[in-house]
Amino acid sequence: MSAELRKAIEQISKDRGIDKDLLIDTLERAVRSSVTKKFGEDVDIEVSFNDDKGEFEVYQFKTVVEKVKDPVMEISLADAQKQDATFQLDDEIGIQVKVEDLGRIAAQSAKQVIIQRMREAEQEIIYEEYKDRKREIISGIIQRRDRSGWIINLGRTEALLPKEEQIPKERFRRGDRVQALLIDVRKEGRGPQIIVSRSHPDYLTVLFHREVPEVADGFVRIMGVARDPGSRAKVAVMSTDRDVDPVGACVGVRGSRIQNIVQELRGERIDIIVWNPEITTYAVNALSPARISRITVDEEDRGLEVVVPDDQLTLAIGRKGQNVKLAAKLLGWKIDIFTESRYGTMYKERQGLEQLASVAEIPMDAFIAAGFDGTTAVAQASDEQLLTIKGIDSTKIADVRSAINFLGLEGLEESDGSAASEDENSAEESDQAAGGEEMPDEADLETDQPAEPQDLP
Repeated sequence: MSAELRKAIEQISKDRGIDKDLLIDTLERAVRSSVTKKFGEDVDIEVSFNDDKGEFEVYQFKTVVEKVKDPVMEISLADAQKQDATFQLDDEIGIQVKVEDLGRIAAQSAKQVIIQRMREAEQEIIYEEYKDRKREIISGIIQRRDRSGWIINLGRTEALLPKEEQIPKERFRRGDRVQALLIDVRKEGRGPQIIVSRSHPDYLTVLFHREVPEVADGFVRIMGVARDPGSRAKVAVMSTDRDVDPVGACVGVRGSRIQNIVQELRGERIDIIVWNPEITTYAVNALSPARISRITVDEEDRGLEVVVPDDQLTLAIGRKGQNVKLAAKLLGWKIDIFTESRYGTMYKERQGLEQLASVAEIPMDAFIAAGFDGTTAVAQASDEQLLTIKGIDSTKIADVRSAINFLGLEGLEESDGSAASEDENSAEESDQAAGGEEMPDEADLETDQPAEPQDLP
């Protein structure tokens, strides 16, 4: 029996990866629990594993008394001296308890405690193994699906791929092998819960580290990633070595490296662009393949007004606004896109609005705050509507109307407004002809007074 117990401990320790001393400590607690089940919580016992004999030894300690009142805690002097004549009153004597005498219920209790302790020990080992592996790609086999997402078998434990961390429209079947990025390890009552993701931007970053040696070695750095999982992504890169082309390194010979990543992400289209510390150059790169005419930078609000040739609006915005949204996410700046014709109209209206504000001696911001973003809006407004402008009165309204007529702003705006409208319609028609969707809101956004525009080559 002793040899079998020692062998079982060694085998469990090896199979489950549990430290032998930890397992023995767990078994000692289980035996202690079974003893207290039989004799009560007040019993004074000591449990130890005798490695030489390969068995557990249990000693129950009692106090030597003249007359026994509590048999569990006390022993008479006469009975104590039968074991050792040197015992005196108030001495403590350890009496060995045979483990096999604990009874069926106590043995069952010990078994339950052993199972529970082993499970806790195994869960702690799993938690310690995975807690420091965040941002690491792990691989497993699809086991089942529940309300939270896909359950992935990792071997010794399971991982959860939540619905919100999946690539849209990606489908799995039981038994499929899948890899994902480990993003979190949570301690739960049923054991550690390992959370993985296939849609996280860091997953793309780690894939580049794995597939591109220059990235892994630090010659090429990933400066930013923006993803529309399963559809399109933009990755900004820079080189720390002037002899290394960052884009070429990431693409690989005949696209071999980038193709491996695209296949892993189920055909997700990846644009690799060159990072630049100068925001206008970075924005031009981020909005590729569209050509950019000029960019106006608003440092305070971290906003960009981007002007493109009329025939480039569809490319700049992208299908369902995807190109500009990813570029804005990559840069961390708000981006408004305008065609050259519409921007010219808008710029003239703002100049006209500045002139009207000067005539009325009211800040232009007061016009904008009241909802008047151009001279056309002012010219078409009633006196009651104009009185909502802070600081204006009937005299100033008359001055503003005279200025509109004198400067010819109303007629100019009407013709320009018509041209802008035609330009927007043609842009929408162009997008639909290319198989795209209706132009997103980004193309129609108005902005605050811009700084002087910066022309780009």
